[in-house]
Amino acid sequence: MTGRARAMALALPALAAGGVHALPALTAIRPLRALHPRLTGQGRLGAVALTFDDGPDPLGTPAILDTLSELGWRATFFLLGSQVRRHPQVARSIAVRGHEIAVHGYEHRNHLARSARWVRRDLDAAYEEISTVTGVRPRWFRPPYGVLSAGSLLAAGELGLRPVLWTTWGRDWEAGPADTVMSHLRRNLGDGGTILLHDSDCTSRPGSWRSTVAVLPLLFADLARRGLAVRPLDEHLDAPQ
Repeated sequence: MTGRARAMALALPALAAGGVHALPALTAIRPLRALHPRLTGQGRLGAVALTFDDGPDPLGTPAILDTLSELGWRATFFLLGSQVRRHPQVARSIAVRGHEIAVHGYEHRNHLARSARWVRRDLDAAYEEISTVTGVRPRWFRPPYGVLSAGSLLAAGELGLRPVLWTTWGRDWEAGPADTVMSHLRRNLGDGGTILLHDSDCTSRPGSWRSTVAVLPLLFADLARRGLAVRPLDEHLDAPQ
């Protein structure tokens, strides 16, 4: 066997393992998500699920909680363990005000670029921090950037977390005006879908949460016109179809 052939033979198992690790990341491709409606967040008709990533944030989260209270909506917040550690009182306030707590990881890192061992440590730390601070045992998990790996799925399963992505987003992290955020949302805003917004600017443009706050009344008007209610994920995906 030549040196090149030997190197290829040694590399093949690693390449195969890498392929298995990366395979779930294909769900980040929108057309492929249609094959997994529950993973995407497609739930009961008559409403949409409203979700927020990257919090808690000492400015953005309270402003969004106040607006949700005014609108009479309950939402699901995918928290970062590192943010919970920095702002525990804000994290607790989300649960106290009746919203659902979920896991977004401890650090906001792409799982495809990390080992399965790193991902497991990250999710373990996130789950422990979030559940200890909020007093809630989360049931849902969304990976940073919406990119799943085999390690993500394995770690989530061992923690009893169900992965869920989204059907539409507002690109609110760009800190554009509210009507632009609403325009992005409308592109794929359908009955039974799941909306992704952000209550923190820790991975976004500074102050981007203001765009999120501003778009919520526009979203309220749009959903009211369509006759659609708003639910957290526990009601949206767990209830009978």
